[in-house]
Amino acid sequence: MDAPEGEDFNMDDVVCMVNTLQPGNNLAAAGYVLYSSSTFLTLTIGNGVYGFTLDEQIGEFVLSHPCIALPESKNIMSFNEANWDMWDEPMQEVHEAWRTGKSTLGTRYTSRYVGSMVADVHRTLLYGGVFGYPADTKNKNGKLRLLYEAAPMSFLIEQAGGLSTTGRERVMDLRPENVHQRVPIVMGSRTEVQEVIDAYEKFDQSSS
Repeated sequence: MDAPEGEDFNMDDVVCMVNTLQPGNNLAAAGYVLYSSSTFLTLTIGNGVYGFTLDEQIGEFVLSHPCIALPESKNIMSFNEANWDMWDEPMQEVHEAWRTGKSTLGTRYTSRYVGSMVADVHRTLLYGGVFGYPADTKNKNGKLRLLYEAAPMSFLIEQAGGLSTTGRERVMDLRPENVHQRVPIVMGSRTEVQEVIDAYEKFDQSSS
């Protein structure tokens, strides 16, 4: 590798980037801590998802949610719907079907959106449904960072039995090109996420 003109070549930086810029498939563990009515620690090491709640009396996390499993489908959607008019056609169509009760589940979906990825994914893990931050005309590559937001949360979602996609690609398969790379994302219960995948596939086929 040649050093960029005018810059010093630092092999340690190169090694660091090679080790860092890996796809989510190479993750060994992922988790988050949520500070709410209680303090929650949710964790996977690649063999299911486990939730712990801080017991303040003993000062330790206690296993409170063993083997978290997403339901196959749930009529809860979590999106910033103020951006609806800026989404692309497939995402608009699926969201409209959820909103009007014309999707696979055949019932209207309720909207639950905190605006914090951790809080919204936490609720999705516990109750099911779908969370997303799609690409839009303002954020054409999405808004959430692949390396330290999208991939770790996708690991948790998949370990709980769900799916996670950009619409066209499985998030865990993506190899980051830079540390702060952004990607669109839709994750949650399998039925809802598969509807999004199918909508993009149908759109791409009709456009080709």
